[in-house]
Amino acid sequence: MATGETGFDDVSFDLISLQYHSLKAGHDYGQYVRDARNAGREDIATFFEQVMAQDSERAQRCHEFLRELSGSGDSGPALT
Repeated sequence: MATGETGFDDVSFDLISLQYHSLKAGHDYGQYVRDARNAGREDIATFFEQVMAQDSERAQRCHEFLRELSGSGDSGPALT
């Protein structure tokens, strides 16, 4: 895999980026759930909770892929 200026290959960088954004969004969604509940919209709160769970699953999957890459030698020097 090609290694960019950061020391990470493109795939690792992409996974790290997606993981970060999924975790950040999940944090933000907590406020959305509270807002929906405060507005009396349990249906919308439930929807936001589902979206939060999906982002959590995405972040976990990224973590698993990064663990695989860090043991493979394909990740570049930043993950090995």
